[in-house]
Amino acid sequence: MIIYDDIYGEFEVEKVLEELIFSEPVQRLKGIHQGGASYLVNQKWNETRFNHSIGVMLLIRKLGGSLEEQIAGLLHDVSHTAFSHVIDFVFENIEEDYHEKIYSDVVKNSDIPVILAKYDYNYEEILFDDSKWTLLEQAAPELCADRVDYTLRDMYKYGNVSLEEVHDFLKDLIVIEGKMYLQSIDVAEWFVETYYKEVIDFFMDPLNIYGYDILAKTLKLSLEKNVLNSNDFLGQDDELINKIKSSEDKELLSLLRKLNPNVQVKEDREYYDLYRRNKLRLINPSVYRNGELKRASKLSERVRIMGNVAYEKATGGMYVRILSN
Repeated sequence: MIIYDDIYGEFEVEKVLEELIFSEPVQRLKGIHQGGASYLVNQKWNETRFNHSIGVMLLIRKLGGSLEEQIAGLLHDVSHTAFSHVIDFVFENIEEDYHEKIYSDVVKNSDIPVILAKYDYNYEEILFDDSKWTLLEQAAPELCADRVDYTLRDMYKYGNVSLEEVHDFLKDLIVIEGKMYLQSIDVAEWFVETYYKEVIDFFMDPLNIYGYDILAKTLKLSLEKNVLNSNDFLGQDDELINKIKSSEDKELLSLLRKLNPNVQVKEDREYYDLYRRNKLRLINPSVYRNGELKRASKLSERVRIMGNVAYEKATGGMYVRILSN
């Protein structure tokens, strides 16, 4: 099977990956928007968990990761519920890791174990201990395939960086003892700036904050009114929207109408209608220079300053004033 990705290019993949890609749990991710409520208020913000999952798999492959780690990368997001991280605000899950808490149950109740067994793989060994997959996951502030792909993918697709810049970054990556690092401090500065465009400028965009708030209220009220149940969240975004619409509940429909591309909001710390503080996400990748690894902030004052600014913005939160909805 030949796979083409806008960022990483063309790859031929093994049968086990092909079968997993066409499995129901992975195909479902085509209907899960990575930005949660974002596509409802800006139709251009439409990246999916499926594209990201394929991307993580291919990035691991590109860097020489094992087939087992590629499988783990492909499947790392199969437990994301409809609207991705909006569920964390519905259930007031501060850690924003609801999908991780249900991961084992989702995998066990799918056809993934059967597919992997067909190719002589033990699903528990591959999927339930990601500490062995050091390209796939690394604790912040280091780089990992998951963190790198969603940053590059969103920022490229939404016009914040060019494909040439993305490829220059990928060329600079080096793998040491199974972990990814950068070699150029200039490239490290570029990625740190790009990452904060993602987690500060995009995640905390007032329009995104608004979308998350209204959608979370809608979904929570839908649960309270028994229009939705918890199992519905293992469907796709539009399935939940359609189920809410078919209820003909006036209160829910009124909330849904507030999620549209014509909404106008702005940041306003004095006269605000909404306030939210996101999970703190910082980046400070190690750079391999002269035979040793050094934090980018130790090599670049610019990286250090960007980190401090991002910390202040993230911990300060976003104050949103609604102009029209």
